[in-house]
Amino acid sequence: MDNTGKEKEAMQLMAEADKKVKASGSFLGGMFGGNHKVEDACEMYARAANMFKMAKNWSAAGNAFCQAARLHMQLQNKLDSATSFVDAGNAYKKADPQEAINCLNQAIDIYTDMGRFTIAAKHHITIAEIYESELVDIEKVNSANKCLLKVGHYSAQLEQYPKAVEIYEQVAMNTMDNPLLKYNAKEYFFKASLCHFIVDELNAKLAIEKYEEMFPAFSDSRELKLLKKLLEAHEEQNSEAFTEAVKEFDSVSRLDQWLTTMLLRIKKTIQGDAGDLK
Repeated sequence: MDNTGKEKEAMQLMAEADKKVKASGSFLGGMFGGNHKVEDACEMYARAANMFKMAKNWSAAGNAFCQAARLHMQLQNKLDSATSFVDAGNAYKKADPQEAINCLNQAIDIYTDMGRFTIAAKHHITIAEIYESELVDIEKVNSANKCLLKVGHYSAQLEQYPKAVEIYEQVAMNTMDNPLLKYNAKEYFFKASLCHFIVDELNAKLAIEKYEEMFPAFSDSRELKLLKKLLEAHEEQNSEAFTEAVKEFDSVSRLDQWLTTMLLRIKKTIQGDAGDLK
């Protein structure tokens, strides 16, 4: 079957699927196997999407996968819905980068809701890559960085510290030479330092020295002052001094949940620590 034949068949399947969805919503359709009709429609949309793919009609394939994803959600099949949104994103990538990002974001929301952070992080990386390769301007660079930062955030929560460090360093370097974004670089170097610190105190010291050389503005930051106090307290195994330094920082810049979690993880490595920041 040539491409035109495949497209024609795909369009027929779409029309049949649309009919089934309409029928499932009617009063009689709802009474007589409404869900069954929706399941059939899901399958038809997916088949149509694959035919559009074979015909290289990427936008139509993306649209068909999206229809399937929405119906899966209606049936509470969250995982199937997320998978279909990813398929839609991959199809749209070849024709409409912005639409691809929208679909992948919908998949990420579902995976995050289900607690599947590793797979959500993987799709954040895909979005960052789309921004970097397809949509190049300052706003898009910012969006790519945001996606990578979410991956860093998840990686650190899942105790994948080397991955988190790599991402925070990459984003810090992406931003430090940009006049509009460089102010944020100190925050990313700070987060990379904390991830180093959880793994190894010496590593943290070396990393901090490197970051100061790379980005002199980091030297004057409150974040660096805090890190130095924490390193000193940790070296002396003094949990009270550690807590005091954190409290002092928090009184000016409120600690979010992520920073609190990382600081607690570092504090727990001090012998005889009670495991809180009070």
